[in-house]
Amino acid sequence: MNPESLQLLVSRVMPYGKYKGRLIADLPGNYLNWFAREGFPHGELGALLALMHELDHNGLSSLLDPLRGR
Repeated sequence: MNPESLQLLVSRVMPYGKYKGRLIADLPGNYLNWFAREGFPHGELGALLALMHELDHNGLSSLLDPLRGR
């Protein structure tokens, strides 16, 4: 995990699916859990979703609060 990845979580949007257009940091836990069960996409998007899943699963989503709105 690096600071750039954390910043991407609060600036990148989900490009497709039910939550298209929503920030990755704002995706609901059950959606992230679904990806964890079914498999994350390849590439940067998958890495960001996996990171967000870890933060959400471990109750660390509030770490992103200072990065929002930069």
